[in-house]
Amino acid sequence: MTSPAHSDFDDCPDRRGTGSEKWDLWAGEDVLPLWVADMDFQSPDVVLDAIRTRVDHGVFGYTHEPPDFAPALADHLRRLHGWEIDPALVVATPGVVTGLAITARLLAEPDDEILTFTPVYPPFLTLPGLAGRRCVRLPLVPAGDTWTIDWDAMPAAITPRTKLFWLCHPHNPTGTVFSRGDLLRLADLCERHGITMVSDEIWADLVLDEHLGHVPFASLDHPAAKRAITLVAPSKTWNLAGLGCAAAIVPDATTKKRWRPAGGGLVPMVNPLGYAAAIAAWRQGDPWRRDLLALLRQHHALTAAAVAEIPGLSMIGAQATYLAWIDCRETGVADPYAACVAAGLGPSDGRDFGTPGFIRLNLACPTARLEAALGRLRQAFAQ
Repeated sequence: MTSPAHSDFDDCPDRRGTGSEKWDLWAGEDVLPLWVADMDFQSPDVVLDAIRTRVDHGVFGYTHEPPDFAPALADHLRRLHGWEIDPALVVATPGVVTGLAITARLLAEPDDEILTFTPVYPPFLTLPGLAGRRCVRLPLVPAGDTWTIDWDAMPAAITPRTKLFWLCHPHNPTGTVFSRGDLLRLADLCERHGITMVSDEIWADLVLDEHLGHVPFASLDHPAAKRAITLVAPSKTWNLAGLGCAAAIVPDATTKKRWRPAGGGLVPMVNPLGYAAAIAAWRQGDPWRRDLLALLRQHHALTAAAVAEIPGLSMIGAQATYLAWIDCRETGVADPYAACVAAGLGPSDGRDFGTPGFIRLNLACPTARLEAALGRLRQAFAQ
């Protein structure tokens, strides 16, 4: 398989010995790590140049949002998703996970309930409890070539204590891009029950299906959308997770004023290098993003073909993200995660996402490395 003509995607730095969470888990072992959702690709030159320029300034004091931060995000959202936002309602946060934790404390009381779909990125399941709130899980259901919402199960899940809906959109780990129709039905539900939608849209810039477009929840012409909080970051698209820079788009000035205090003194300011990288990515990073998407489409096709050849494995193709969510329940293997690790492949364990019997693979690595990993996947389930 030929990669797009972009050297960044073939010639990746060695991450071993750099403190990489992804690579250090099996340090010293012959295990290819395809778990944590960061990429092995070097960030684009426009981002690296912006960081170097900021470093050359030489002063790294306490830093609030630079003047270009919110406008750069607003321009990006307008250009890519057709969504007009008020830059005055953007507030920086060290990460989307931090943003979720803040909303639990800001918009819900102890023992209130937070709804979310499963399977889902693990912090969606653990953060409510850490904040003294309750997590209510609504399983997505497979339907043909996509994952769908079980609308019949929704009414029974909602109680007078239900205050928030945490939506991962596009969805991690299934790669589902929720349609405008689905979002409007969710908006109706939120409006009817007085629920505030918090939409994590960190994957919005990595929609693979060229016939689909990402619809920001808060862009809907609906009363529930006007109360929603949207969390975004450049980290997944341009591999900037370690720089800790994200943004919340809040509905009003009062919420913005209360945002940081809701963290209880535990939320630091974003660092200046994170701001520099985010602004450069949003302003100048789109050519690199488009090259990345071309490669990811190839990697998803490669993975789907490999999975189809392994008895007992199946997967529904992702519409977005660089993640593959693989169903191992028909293999007869009691612990698919352990079987993969024994074969030298390090996936994410579906149990962490609330769904045993699945694994998640991160496909954002050089093609040769992915091909080697898929060979180990075959070996894991060879018996």
